[in-house]
Amino acid sequence: MTDVGFYHLTATPLERALPKLLEKVLESGARAVVLAGSEPRIESLDTALWVYDPDSFLPHGTAGAGNPADQPVFLTTREENPNGAAILVLVDGIEPAFVNSFDRCLDVFDGTDEAAVAAARERWSARKSAGDAVTYWKQASDGRWEKGA
Repeated sequence: MTDVGFYHLTATPLERALPKLLEKVLESGARAVVLAGSEPRIESLDTALWVYDPDSFLPHGTAGAGNPADQPVFLTTREENPNGAAILVLVDGIEPAFVNSFDRCLDVFDGTDEAAVAAARERWSARKSAGDAVTYWKQASDGRWEKGA
C-alpha cells in the first residue's frame, strides 16, 4: 500500500505551494512525477517551477523537453513514471489507477473550491478503504504545512 498525504491549499495557490513541496521531495533524495489534468496546467506549473525563486533552481522537465528519465521532477498528464520516481504528486483532482506503484502520493487540492474539497474527501475515504495509509495536511496562514488529526 501507499502512504497518501492530502494537502489542503488554503494560504497559497498551487503554483506557489508546489515548488516548496517538490523541494522537500528532492531534499529527501527522491524523484517525483507530477500528474495534472491538462496540458495548459502542465505549462503553468512548468513556468511556476522556473520562476518561483530567482535564487534557486528546481530541476524538472516535461515530455516536450525530452530526456524524461533524467528529470528529478517530471510533469505529465499521463499515467507514467519515466524517471523512476518514488513519489507521485496529484493535482486537479486526478485519480489515477497507478497510485500504488509509488511509495508515497501527495494529493494537493484547492481549499477555496468547495467541489474540490468534497472530491478530496471522497478520495480520502476511497484510499483509506483500500488500505492506504492516509494523512491530512493543511496550510497555515504563512504557507507552512501543519499535520491534521
